[in-house]
Amino acid sequence: MEFFYVHEKRNVDNDLVVNGIEIYSTKIDSKVTSRFAHNVITSRAVNRGNVSKEVFFDVELPKTAFITNFSMTIDGVTYPGTIKEKEAAKKQYEKAVSRGQTAGLVKASGRKTEKFTVSVNIKAASKVTFELTYEELLKRRFGKYEMFIKVKPKQLVKDFEIEVNIFEPQGITELEAEGTFITNELQNTIKKTFSEKKGHISFKPTLDQQRTCANCSQSVLDGDFTVRYDVKRTTPDNLQIVNGYFVHFFAPTNLPKLPKNVIFVMDNSGSMHGRPMEQTKEALLKILDDIKEDDFFNFILFNTHVSTWKDKLVKATPENLDEARKFVRDIDTLGMTNLHGGLMKGIDILNAAHEGNLVSKRSASVIIMLTDGQPNQDNSNISWFDAGVSDTQTIQRDVKNAIDGKYPLYNLGFGSGVDYGFLEKMALENKGLARRIYPDSDAALQLQGFYDEVSNPMLTDVELNYPENEISDLTTNSFKHFYDGSEIVVAGRLLDSNQNHLTVGVRGEGANDALAYTTQEDAEQMAQAFQEKEYIFGEFIERLWAYLTIEQLLEKRIAATGEERENLTAEALALSLKYKFVTPLTSMVVTKPEESDSGDVIADKPTEGITVNGELIGDKRANSDAKIQNSYFGKLGIANKHLDLKLTVTPEKITVQNGNEKTGFTWLDSVTLQQAGLTLIINRKKNLVLSMGSGASFVVVLHQVWKKHPLHQDFLGLYTLEEDKLSEQTHGLLGQFFHPIDFTILEIHPGSDPKKPDATMIVKNNELIVTRGWQKDYRRDPTHGIDIPCWFVHDNGAGLIDGVHTDYIVSSLF
Repeated sequence: MEFFYVHEKRNVDNDLVVNGIEIYSTKIDSKVTSRFAHNVITSRAVNRGNVSKEVFFDVELPKTAFITNFSMTIDGVTYPGTIKEKEAAKKQYEKAVSRGQTAGLVKASGRKTEKFTVSVNIKAASKVTFELTYEELLKRRFGKYEMFIKVKPKQLVKDFEIEVNIFEPQGITELEAEGTFITNELQNTIKKTFSEKKGHISFKPTLDQQRTCANCSQSVLDGDFTVRYDVKRTTPDNLQIVNGYFVHFFAPTNLPKLPKNVIFVMDNSGSMHGRPMEQTKEALLKILDDIKEDDFFNFILFNTHVSTWKDKLVKATPENLDEARKFVRDIDTLGMTNLHGGLMKGIDILNAAHEGNLVSKRSASVIIMLTDGQPNQDNSNISWFDAGVSDTQTIQRDVKNAIDGKYPLYNLGFGSGVDYGFLEKMALENKGLARRIYPDSDAALQLQGFYDEVSNPMLTDVELNYPENEISDLTTNSFKHFYDGSEIVVAGRLLDSNQNHLTVGVRGEGANDALAYTTQEDAEQMAQAFQEKEYIFGEFIERLWAYLTIEQLLEKRIAATGEERENLTAEALALSLKYKFVTPLTSMVVTKPEESDSGDVIADKPTEGITVNGELIGDKRANSDAKIQNSYFGKLGIANKHLDLKLTVTPEKITVQNGNEKTGFTWLDSVTLQQAGLTLIINRKKNLVLSMGSGASFVVVLHQVWKKHPLHQDFLGLYTLEEDKLSEQTHGLLGQFFHPIDFTILEIHPGSDPKKPDATMIVKNNELIVTRGWQKDYRRDPTHGIDIPCWFVHDNGAGLIDGVHTDYIVSSLF
């Protein structure tokens, strides 16, 4: 968790006080009952200064968690949060903005976490307490349940504590806790005990133990704190009934592993050149080391064309594995992204293997696809080649028809240029899932880690069946595969809340034969197991059922359309409001005290956000006197998939497409357009301002030149307002520069142009030769611009931008 922070120098007289604010207590209290975690973060601060001060409260939560409550207590007065439907919350937020108040926002998202941020002004000597509650169902991976806590207080805290209490009716077999920031001295501060059904972990470092050194005022607490545990399994499953709701945990052990048939469909287009492909090769070579001799596999590559390693699935013999390693090492990159052709070829080979009985009927088949781009994305300007189908709906339809429910599709999206929504929808339609692979130094480990999760199938076609006349509101109860070290969870509601037993029928196909049995649970026996009341929070199984139901409804909603999508949305919204979960359909509004002059706060569940692409144009003709030819934005495309909205802007016209409806305007219009989640203002012949929801706003400025100018033509400028509202994941050729970049200029010396000196720039561990120049800043003077000094980076920004410039070329605006 991140907690309070302030942005000024420390008070040297008291290293507990930063900018007049002392955080005297921070506690994370986690109660886990039957895998369902209820977490409360409480932080207390006091203003030691002589004037009012702003206090920030930052928390990084797991992406899988739902916030359920938040409150601020200032000098004994509590200001609670209320959870509302997103549109109603947005109206309250906009009302605060219209009053001239600054409204806080909670949208930023990281790799594993989402950030909740709120701030408030408190008077001198006043105290404030922040309390945040969130819940999540812990997933079992590699044989253990894992709870992740981000720790980053940013200053010393007198009373800092993490306390975790776990209650598992099955009994606990192992319990561990570790922190990425834990030193040898801090290791002894982690206290861990467990016996039978209860486990306890506490971490309470003293002030001196928090210091980075003996006399330092910086805190060493900066990183991840992770708790892992597992439960006793005398039977394959565990059924729990409490107050009319049930949950069924299914995780058989000691089953023989199924042989698997894996098709790797890999993007080797031009944008994968360099580090992305090297990391992919590194991961594939490690995966080949783990493939078992009973497995079958093949590789499909797609760029502008589609190629295969073998024309059919082959067995993982030592000879074939050696040949496969050589093939992987020799993979090269070039051309466009024929994703459709690659996937269809992989599916055809897998289908042929089953139809021709090349592989055992008692085996598990999967397709793993990796891409860093979008279908038909041209990364090498080879636009005359036919690179297959580019329409995503056609690709989804063809893939779904070809797979026909026979095996899962796992889509891995590498980097920020992928159409992740498309990959996720296609995977979910085919009983798989999508996963982002972040282009960091550990990308190869991310790829291998995902494969490890699905590398040991134990059962296929698993069904957990319950008497239809006894239960309702059942979560998903059929699963294509069960993997070793994971767990299947099903929950539902009993029609008769006084019913004290439930019978379950279990079926699945194993390596040698079918698994089939019936089990029964008695509610009275379960009640005896839950007598440790102090370890249990509220109606935990009912809330677990609601959490799982909402999670699955939102997942189904991704692939649904029309009336089905509307029904799923309505059902998920109703449950989110009833159980007070902040989900993508709801927001939590916190009304701050009037004297704070800081309005209301909205807490949202982050979603995939806005995409902005631009089309470059040059001068009317090449300028023979210039070494570098000018380029400008001639067209801009702004899309928000959540709102199903596309905005196209050129120097001639503006087009708004909402779903299938199109509305057109010209720059001669003066327009204010407001609809759900969108505000568009066109200022005649000047600019347009676009706001989507409560995020950042975009300004597109029209730059017009003399119509008879021999060189220049009209162009567009793109600017962002309230950049602090952009997600931490904002990226792209321009987007990456919304994040701070550290650089140093050294050795300024004369260049080839006497008016433009050269220098050495140290940035991202690279030494670049840069040239001093001037550029126009049109933010204050849209007509003439203001000349500002800058450093020009040569070679298309190599060494400064992430990747290479061709990584950012897309096939179309959308």
